[in-house]
Amino acid sequence: MPVEPGISQTLATYRKQVIRNISYQLAFQIPASKNEPIPATETITFELQEKEKPLQLDFKEKRENLAQVKVNGRDIPVMFEQEHLIVSPKYLKTGKNEIYISFAAGNLSLNRNEDYLYTLLVPDRARTVFPCFDQPDLKATFKLTLTLPRSWQALTNAALQDSSITSANKTLNFGTTDTISTYLFSFAAGKFRHLSQTQNGRPMHFYHRETDQQKIAESLNPIFKLHHDALTFLTDYTQLPYPFQKFDFVAIPDFQYNGMEHVGAIQYKAASLFLDEGATQDQKNNRSNLIAHETAHMWFGDLVTMRWFNDVWMKEVFANFMADKITQQTGATSDFDLKFLTDHYLAAYSVDRTAGANPIRQPLTNLQEAGTLYGNIIYHKAPIVMRQLELLMGPDNFRQGIREYLKKYANGNASWPELIQLLDTHTPINLAQWSQVWVSEPGRPEISYELLNQQNKISKLIISQKGEDGSDRIWPQQFTVSLVYPNHTEDILVHLNKREIIIPEAAGKPVPDYLLFNPTGLGYGLFPVDTKMLPNLFTIKNPVSRASALINLYENMLRGRRVKPAELLRLYAAGAALETEELNLKLLTNQLSQLYWQFTLPEQRHIVANTLENTLWQAMIRQKAPNNKKLLFKAYQHISLTKAAQDKIYQIWQKQQAPAGVKLTEDDFTALALALAVQDYPQTPTLLETQYERIQNPDRKKRFRYLWPALSGDQSQRDSFFNSLKDEHNREQEAWVVSALEYLHHPLRQNASVKYLPASLELLQQIQLTGDIFFPASWLQASLGAYQSTAAAKAVRQFLQDNPHYNPKLKAKILQATHNLFRAEELLSNTVKAH
Repeated sequence: MPVEPGISQTLATYRKQVIRNISYQLAFQIPASKNEPIPATETITFELQEKEKPLQLDFKEKRENLAQVKVNGRDIPVMFEQEHLIVSPKYLKTGKNEIYISFAAGNLSLNRNEDYLYTLLVPDRARTVFPCFDQPDLKATFKLTLTLPRSWQALTNAALQDSSITSANKTLNFGTTDTISTYLFSFAAGKFRHLSQTQNGRPMHFYHRETDQQKIAESLNPIFKLHHDALTFLTDYTQLPYPFQKFDFVAIPDFQYNGMEHVGAIQYKAASLFLDEGATQDQKNNRSNLIAHETAHMWFGDLVTMRWFNDVWMKEVFANFMADKITQQTGATSDFDLKFLTDHYLAAYSVDRTAGANPIRQPLTNLQEAGTLYGNIIYHKAPIVMRQLELLMGPDNFRQGIREYLKKYANGNASWPELIQLLDTHTPINLAQWSQVWVSEPGRPEISYELLNQQNKISKLIISQKGEDGSDRIWPQQFTVSLVYPNHTEDILVHLNKREIIIPEAAGKPVPDYLLFNPTGLGYGLFPVDTKMLPNLFTIKNPVSRASALINLYENMLRGRRVKPAELLRLYAAGAALETEELNLKLLTNQLSQLYWQFTLPEQRHIVANTLENTLWQAMIRQKAPNNKKLLFKAYQHISLTKAAQDKIYQIWQKQQAPAGVKLTEDDFTALALALAVQDYPQTPTLLETQYERIQNPDRKKRFRYLWPALSGDQSQRDSFFNSLKDEHNREQEAWVVSALEYLHHPLRQNASVKYLPASLELLQQIQLTGDIFFPASWLQASLGAYQSTAAAKAVRQFLQDNPHYNPKLKAKILQATHNLFRAEELLSNTVKAH
């Protein structure tokens, strides 16, 4: 068996064949100082079916971290090679074996802070902390002992059994966990506050570091209730009771993800849970979805786990799919279809439209690259595809198939082909063929139409499809086309399962004022836009239809079809006062901001700035709903460019007095200060000092201080900050890094920051190896995602040209992050030529 870095699929397959019944007993001695090493011991027991080959344990650390190894009670020489501790067959035996290891824990995934730490071990990062068999299909039990500073608390996957206290430390002994994959093992320890509630007989323990009493008072009951509601729904839907021994959670400041589904010890980003009285309905909806998502993982991912990380999307799609169902049933949002559309479609399109598009299911030869599989396709395209599958099968057949799947593979592992084979027994549809185009291939269809008429009657409506890349692929799906007349609308359901179809229901009907494609938001692809719709966009009654039209317009604009960026910007500005649905207004203002900063030339931006600022301000005044007012104020803040607008924002910040009808919180005023700083507002040094003193929470103060040099008006300070990121220790707080990069590469700073792009790209491979799963894509998006210039595009092209054999998955991430850059370069170049 070759020894190579990471965990190859060959190694994983072999170990699955020969290893059974694994258990880990782990003990960590955590000092008060985050800079001191963490001494640790572990005892691994397992059964070995044969001992013909050396046994490889995964440990991505230095050889010096390994102090002692005993096998079956016998000291053996430490053999360490290519991130593996190697045990010779002569020390092993067929049947039960025991390996004892004394070591210094690896720091890479311990996420150590001054007074707390937490593990985050997905996808293959358990091996960065302790030696193990770090693959998802070698499930095990864990028994943990932690020795901590006396004032700290801790939680892990199992309940506390007993503890002992000395003058400086305490030792916590936890029980044996359920059988779980290594990436789901977790503990968090530190100065946390502990709260608990019992709902319907289930105790839930919550650990957090929030200090804002208003946020705590506003959030605690919803947090516990949302977890309870999600558990109730999932128990009913799956017909399986909650499958693990406990259900607790912890809120972590600036957590890398929104949440992580550790069995019985879910981790959340604190800001996603703790909302204040100024929170919008959309923020509350997002919290509801997040809690439902992580709770759904207890069944989908934790109870039944993918065999190999090429199917990581399976756990994510079901978590998102179930979260949407839970949110719909619990009534957290009044319009499920609208939330589904705005949550998933733009995010999926942002990857699927690009030259770096990847399929939902991707090949993976080594787990060290598993992190590159994550992204908007598995989190957002996959739920859309799963919803189409449910429509094809019917909800009852689909649900029955999912119940069988969970029962059959409970406490084990399953692959996508195994699930498809099971679901196939519940439908006459050829799911393997359906899966090939939707799951195993990238990209989206481009839909087109031809309407023929005679004497103002439709003689023929033809709808066709092709791959957006020009391919001949066929995406079988259902969507609706609306024929819009002055006084009514007629909807036609389209079953597009061929290259071209004729819609018989349309024949003989009067020619409509315009056609509206995908008004229900169920279809997926690049849909055509009938430009006769534009003057009537905000008179469309159904908010889902308006949202779908906004998305179709934006996607066509990116392709250089139907509407130009400047036209779309004017349309959106006019709609800011007309759109009353909160989710649509959020969609509109986000797209408006992108049109303004990335698809408007700087000189043109200065011409339209004053008018746009006034339009948004007046729209805010005219809107009646507080959430809509706040969305428009945030949009005004984001696009403000003139001195008058900046002065207005400064006065609001200085007096801490929000516009009438708008509720601003400490976080909002912090955002105002940062926005003024990046615009080089004259009072920047004083306002940053003042805002720092206003912040009450110590974790948020640290974040603010970290961002400070990235906001500096002094170029040399910004240069120094960027250069500091080349040291991985300065990238440990990944959420802070991403925020800092967004300010560093703000459109107003890009003439000075474009020089950072070659080094940013050079760092990508290192970031993929040292950062968590979302960090490479976030690094690229924050660094490259807002540029529009030829200089930036040239830097990217040069890097790709100089690295023809670059890691293909990372190259795809670059192409995804720079799609809008290249589109902006082309669209704005055409604008210049036209003038």
